[in-house]
Amino acid sequence: MIVTISTAALLGIDAYSIELEVDLSHSGMPAFIMVGLAEGAVREAKERVFSALKNSGFRLPPSRITVNIAPADIRKEGTAYDLPLALGLLAGAEYIPQNKLADLYMAGELSLSGELKPVPGILPLALRARAAGARGIIVPAANAREAAVVQNLEVFACQDLGQVVRFLLDKEELTPQRCDVSSLWQERHAFWQDFSEVKGQERAKRAIEIACAGGHNLLFIGPPGSGKTMLASRIPTVLPPLSFDEALEVTKVYSVAGKLPPDQPLIVARPFRSPHHTISDAGLIGGGQYPRPGELSLAHRGVLFLDELPEFKKHVLEVLRQPLEEGRVTISRAAISLEYPGDVMLVAALNPCPCGYLGDAAHQCTCSPMQVQRYRSRLSGPLLDRIDLHVEVPAVPYRDLKQTKSDITSATMQERIFAAREIQAQRYAGLHCTTNSDLSGKWLEHFCPLTEQEHTFLEGAVQRLGMSARAFTRVLRIARTIADLAADTTLTTKHLAEAINYRSLDRQSQG
Repeated sequence: MIVTISTAALLGIDAYSIELEVDLSHSGMPAFIMVGLAEGAVREAKERVFSALKNSGFRLPPSRITVNIAPADIRKEGTAYDLPLALGLLAGAEYIPQNKLADLYMAGELSLSGELKPVPGILPLALRARAAGARGIIVPAANAREAAVVQNLEVFACQDLGQVVRFLLDKEELTPQRCDVSSLWQERHAFWQDFSEVKGQERAKRAIEIACAGGHNLLFIGPPGSGKTMLASRIPTVLPPLSFDEALEVTKVYSVAGKLPPDQPLIVARPFRSPHHTISDAGLIGGGQYPRPGELSLAHRGVLFLDELPEFKKHVLEVLRQPLEEGRVTISRAAISLEYPGDVMLVAALNPCPCGYLGDAAHQCTCSPMQVQRYRSRLSGPLLDRIDLHVEVPAVPYRDLKQTKSDITSATMQERIFAAREIQAQRYAGLHCTTNSDLSGKWLEHFCPLTEQEHTFLEGAVQRLGMSARAFTRVLRIARTIADLAADTTLTTKHLAEAINYRSLDRQSQG
């Protein structure tokens, strides 16, 4: 008797339908054969499933069992096939009528006792089940809230294999799980950090406002203790909230990576990721034998903060160049090629020299010119060109430190940022652009027109600073954002001058 069970497998952050076919034959020697490009954890399902069946009170007759996981030419990995396999065996042994499994998707890991354990990637699996027209999905209880985010799909949460069988035999009623998605935004905890706590550094706050308003990348340059990390950690407090579609994208990444908090079925706050400088390239952009999302993808739609930027291995930083331009990362292996999202706001910080005190009036720099040059040469020109704003963050003088609080708060900054984002949303309605950082080609020329006076001013700056074509594009985008913050429809030399002022590394290279 051949039994077919519907489930799904992950490919990147999306899922595709899988048919798990089980054939129990009473002719021939008893054996268990699994085909369909199953990797280690899937092949080991046999031991978990047979122990779970025995300890749940089910006895299978001696049989020749053949399991096919179709499509057979795509690699399968993970433990989510345990539950479909167990139910397929029970249906083949006629414990469960096969028609009870129709129109149902299922996934879950089984312990040896038959308990259902959570598995990663349930949100993409539930979305796939709904797209395939399934009436419901059976998942471990710990995954239920995550799956219930998907509307118009019945989600049945079970604690163990016995409960699943009783439900399918109509001996136990299960109420489909519900999730009030709108309430998740209301449950979002308020940020416990605020820009009012940052004393001084008004110029850096202005740069952050510009970067957040236009979706630009940002680099802080300053001595130790000047507040670079403190400023970066507060950037999520002024970014616009995630839309529902954006929240789904982010949650799918965390679900696939197995990093979704158990009490948080949907991520509604923009991520902030700050990996250590010892991270590998696979850890940063994703990878491994079977590729997993890296820190870049975990920061999707949020902030990726790289502190002590020159301390990162040079080849690790260089792999960021293409993802920063395209907003996604493609990981290719011999057997598979996966694409993960990576649309981030990159915020980085570095010291002006190895000791950190070059140009600091209060401390003497102990670095030689050769040491400074070697330190800065760890960052390539093409990478720096992809960072729109270069901002100097000097040490905070005592007169600023003795203030109780700054007049610039996250709320006031957020209000201006929202207004500028609304201007961009109306301007780019129907286009591929969403913020000024997306402008390129003909759209850059169309939305950033310059008069002869602005062209003359900009030509002199480009020649004097030796800007690349990419840096020139960055200046125009930043100027467009500065104009939007001021609600100005046209670009002027005032906007361009401020934009050029945020390219400090270009100026230093010509110093």
